[in-house]
Amino acid sequence: MQELKKRLCELLSDGTVARVLGWRRGETSFDPEPAFFGSAEELSDFVYDGFCGANLSKMMIEAARLEGKTAVCLKPCDTYSYNQLIKEHRVDREKTYIIGVGCRGKLDIDKIRASGIKGILSVSGTECDGDGDTLFVKTVYGDRTCKYADAMLSRCHVCRGKEHKIYDEIIGESRDTTDGDRFSEVEKLEAMAPRERFEFFRRELSRCIRCNACRNVCPACSCRKCVFDSNNFDSAQKANVDPFEEKMFHIIRAFHVAGRCTDCGECSRVCPENIPLHLFNRKFIKDINTFYGEYTAGEDAEEMCPLTDFDFGDAEPGDVTSGR
Repeated sequence: MQELKKRLCELLSDGTVARVLGWRRGETSFDPEPAFFGSAEELSDFVYDGFCGANLSKMMIEAARLEGKTAVCLKPCDTYSYNQLIKEHRVDREKTYIIGVGCRGKLDIDKIRASGIKGILSVSGTECDGDGDTLFVKTVYGDRTCKYADAMLSRCHVCRGKEHKIYDEIIGESRDTTDGDRFSEVEKLEAMAPRERFEFFRRELSRCIRCNACRNVCPACSCRKCVFDSNNFDSAQKANVDPFEEKMFHIIRAFHVAGRCTDCGECSRVCPENIPLHLFNRKFIKDINTFYGEYTAGEDAEEMCPLTDFDFGDAEPGDVTSGR
């Protein structure tokens, strides 16, 4: 992290950038938050470790409206989102200096708690440039340990790779964390009977409190005005009496980002009710690959999405067998 912080200070000091978008310390060692830094002095609060899971690419939409260039720290998976935003003309590449930061998987404090470790005060061994496989957890009950891999976010176990798709320079090395099948959860759902599948999502979505965290964090939800904020009907309510409204919110949102979702997993990461919202998006991704050929949103800033491009070999409506 020191090399990264030093480089960011240089970029600010020599005027290459007017600000830095990264993460700053939270109240504990495991709750850093996204933040803008306007000077080398402010960077004293900068941090980058295993708990910096937030995808910063969406914040570059607003940064593009500011004077001067912004340096942003993007993990390999984040660069897919930034590329997609370029494709949709939502960010300004000329006003962005991308630091590709190394990643060895991001951590989930709830995974550590779920392992039986309670009263957590701090966690060490989270350095991104570290090579250890053990986390050291200080608790009110004494010191404990936890395997790094066991505390990783679920999305990191099905990571698409540690290659930055867009950058100006790269600082830090990345480590492969893939040890699972990206579509295994979707295939389990597909194997269910329709009624069983409906009950699964009904049960999961019934916990929704309509906090809008999933929408607000999603890079693909980049509209400045959202239909769900309208006061002309009940969709603007934080929680609806009719659970049908909650289901429709997530279903409509999933259709909205279909073909544009980079599977960054932020929707599930920020959900306070731990609803596996990424499954909607991942199902669409799997179907697009099946019916239109392999496609990865954000892999580059040029390729057209199959859902916005036409080909005579495209699957017809209702056709569940054909594809390129």
